[in-house]
Amino acid sequence: MKALKILSFGLLLVVGFSNAQQSTVLMRGKEIKTFAKLPNVGTAAPNFELTDDKMESKSLESYKGKYLILNIFPSVDTGVCSMSVRKFNEMAADLPNTSVLCISKDLPFAQKRFCGAEGIKNVVMLSDFRTDFGKRYGVEMMDGASRGLLSRAVVVIDPQGKIVYEEQVADISQEPHYDKALAAIKK
Repeated sequence: MKALKILSFGLLLVVGFSNAQQSTVLMRGKEIKTFAKLPNVGTAAPNFELTDDKMESKSLESYKGKYLILNIFPSVDTGVCSMSVRKFNEMAADLPNTSVLCISKDLPFAQKRFCGAEGIKNVVMLSDFRTDFGKRYGVEMMDGASRGLLSRAVVVIDPQGKIVYEEQVADISQEPHYDKALAAIKK
């Protein structure tokens, strides 16, 4: 009976994920499917478990009571991704009650190395190398050469855990709209 319950739950989980409406982004002019669309503005932010540079787990609950800017991207070792981390690092220095979480599939060691070399101190680097964050937030790329990596997106979550802004960047080679993300916090 227990095995049947586990199997039923697993099927429900798969069906729930497979019913999510996919989105597409451009990469080098080619359309790439993402797992789903970003969660809608006004909805509760999905919980997550990510790994920080000390190999410790961090969840949505770890940042309760703060505004969160989720800067989501494929890899800190690419030009546009590293630029977004630098820009959010500059902006985060002046944001009260706000944490900027820079999220990629990069290993925590690579994220820590990048931050050390670049003098990045105002953002939190988190890795999705062993979780389902990409599926929960709909940003995992499902095909193409970057299959399995995260697409470029920004999600802003208010202190009550509601999404107040989301942007799936249509072309991965482009930077997100930083000003729109910041405006969502300053409302």
